[in-house]
Amino acid sequence: MATRSQAGTRAAAALGAAVGAALGAVAARAAFAAFRRRPPIGDEKTADEYWTRVNHRGEPVTLLEGPAFAAGAVAASALAPGLPVRTRAAAVLAGAGSGVLGAYDDLFGSTSSKGFKGHLAALARGEVTSGAVKILGIGATGLAAAALAPRDGRGMVTRSLDTLVDGALIAGSANLANLFDLRPGRAIKVGLLAGAPLLAASVAAPYGPRSRQAAALTAVPLGAAAALLPEDLGERAMLGDAGANALGALLGLAATARLGRPGRIAALGVVAALTAASEKVSFTKVIAGNRVLNRLDMLGRRAPQTAPGTSGPRG
Repeated sequence: MATRSQAGTRAAAALGAAVGAALGAVAARAAFAAFRRRPPIGDEKTADEYWTRVNHRGEPVTLLEGPAFAAGAVAASALAPGLPVRTRAAAVLAGAGSGVLGAYDDLFGSTSSKGFKGHLAALARGEVTSGAVKILGIGATGLAAAALAPRDGRGMVTRSLDTLVDGALIAGSANLANLFDLRPGRAIKVGLLAGAPLLAASVAAPYGPRSRQAAALTAVPLGAAAALLPEDLGERAMLGDAGANALGALLGLAATARLGRPGRIAALGVVAALTAASEKVSFTKVIAGNRVLNRLDMLGRRAPQTAPGTSGPRG
């Protein structure tokens, strides 16, 4: 039976999560509306050249969802109640750093090299691709965010090892989220599915201030992502590297706040395994070949395109 202090901790964590999610949602929608009126880069004549891309259907969509998510989640992290200064600074750095680097790749990236392996191979040849800049930059911001976050471990060696693991988890999560951003709503759905158990555990486990911090850190990006999901599913906008990288980095940071050392190492192993698998297999083909995953992937989306001369689904 839970003690009164445990019940109070859970209530505080739940309240912090609710406030964080609401702040994230409101800030993301406000940022999206503001960026649609005045994009971060480009004027009235050139904005479309910077921020419009062609999706898998061959239709134009805006990339402004990504900067809107990053800006909204960062602003909400800075305002969310109950976070220590160092934790707040770590969230701002992780979200803003990964978002800016992702936007750089969105706007100025080349397609000469693809994938984690491809960019590192190009770097080994002396070719600095935009993807390599993003990978190294997100690695550095992830490590810096991990170093800023409060530490429970004692001893310099232990703290240093924890910082390396946490930095790798933040950066790896940022990269992994981007690997799923290939179909409408997919990266956000993956983020919601990954973040929901983390949020539930943070609210339910009576671990004092760390639970409240982890709850708020998780709720902010989930609220921002959920608020922008209709635009993504409707194929009017997409996260791009800016939004997907920021989403993954913020959820990775939340995981470092909630999980113990064994859990963080296990999570890093999963992230590394999925990233390595992406170099060999297509996530899109795997999802399409599994009935449950495909149903989740298509939930809320427009029907697939049909071949010319065939009739689409009716009803």
